[in-house]
Amino acid sequence: MAFDFAQIPVPFRMQPGLARLADDAWHLTALSPAHPLYADKQRVLQAGQSRHAVPGFDPAPALAAIARQAAAHGISGTLEAGTPLELAFEEDLVVLDGDTGTLPWLCVCAPSHWAPEDKLGQALASVHAPVADNARLQAASRQLVALVTEGGHWERHVWSLSPSPRHDQHPRRHPPTPWPATSDPLAFANACWLRTERQTFFPVGGGTRQSVFTIRVQLQPLPLAVGSSDRAQRLHDSLASMSDAVLAYKGLAPARERLLQWLAIQAGGMPSQ
Repeated sequence: MAFDFAQIPVPFRMQPGLARLADDAWHLTALSPAHPLYADKQRVLQAGQSRHAVPGFDPAPALAAIARQAAAHGISGTLEAGTPLELAFEEDLVVLDGDTGTLPWLCVCAPSHWAPEDKLGQALASVHAPVADNARLQAASRQLVALVTEGGHWERHVWSLSPSPRHDQHPRRHPPTPWPATSDPLAFANACWLRTERQTFFPVGGGTRQSVFTIRVQLQPLPLAVGSSDRAQRLHDSLASMSDAVLAYKGLAPARERLLQWLAIQAGGMPSQ
């Protein structure tokens, strides 16, 4: 599914941005061995770094819910054949417990500059603590947990820009990729990527107050992703409205002016000064 540029807020704000989904909504995407993500996930799995669980936590109900979701959309074959979760789906998977408000289990191979092992057992408010301009997220944390663990299906989208086409951006596995050194806006944009995440919640059921949180990372070369003057203008305006704190949090501060120059050209305007 292509990323909808309407999900890019103008002006930019850090906010939950949840949308309710139908009960039969899809949450999982079969992972092809030919997909670049497969190799990234396989490396993390083979290193024994993909799964993290609070001692004593039983993931069986969540695993059963994941299997039901896969079966409902006709993609359970690889699971039934013994393929591990990591290589069966594009999505990374996290359990959110509504009783404690914490994350007791994670199966994550492609984090976006965060370490899953550091989030294990944390409350959602603590998970969001490093996020820049996070007042809305923090204020909504308790209500958010209650909302997404009450049995419904939910979706949100986040995005950023990156100089790396690698899906796995674990901060201790991979040093940050430097932004291109060129001052030419076209050459700079040609070396950048739009990184988006579709995040969803679906209920575990079985008498639990748990939900499965899914994260699907998608990457597109920036020029291909933008593709039109309207998209360029929207991305330009959102990027231009980011606070210094958000730019620093997303690692965009060194790239902002060159990105704005290229986006202004694509939108049909004059390059930013």
